[in-house]
Amino acid sequence: MRRPDAAHPFQAGSLLLCVILAVQVTNRLDGTEFSGGWLTGPLLSMADIGTVLFVLALVLTFLVPRVAAAVGLASSLLCIPLCCFLIAPLPFAHVFARGHEFKVQPTPGLHWRTWPVTTLVAVALASYLCIRRFAISGLKPTPHKG
Repeated sequence: MRRPDAAHPFQAGSLLLCVILAVQVTNRLDGTEFSGGWLTGPLLSMADIGTVLFVLALVLTFLVPRVAAAVGLASSLLCIPLCCFLIAPLPFAHVFARGHEFKVQPTPGLHWRTWPVTTLVAVALASYLCIRRFAISGLKPTPHKG
């Protein structure tokens, strides 16, 4: 276990924020009709797996920072599709689910939903910090021969 540097608390804080927001987004959807759809069911499952991986990345941040960064990136990628679907259901369905028929046709365009939008911003921040972790830990000083 290495001595933590200044970036560890920022990475851990962003991952904790992502856990809280991902739980907030998926909280009301578990156990509803949303979880059983052929499109929405897998999106919800991906977000649930992403939430668990955010917790794992949070734990690993101080132990193995590069592994935590990789897990954090993977969990970010798993949580993004559900948020995109909640913000823009019709464009999402047109791009990723050709032929998807909604039981209740949503209004076209973007829908401002605070939790999914906030989650996307937090996931973007966490992804940036995880990618930065790779860049920082990849720059190891080489011994200078004199």
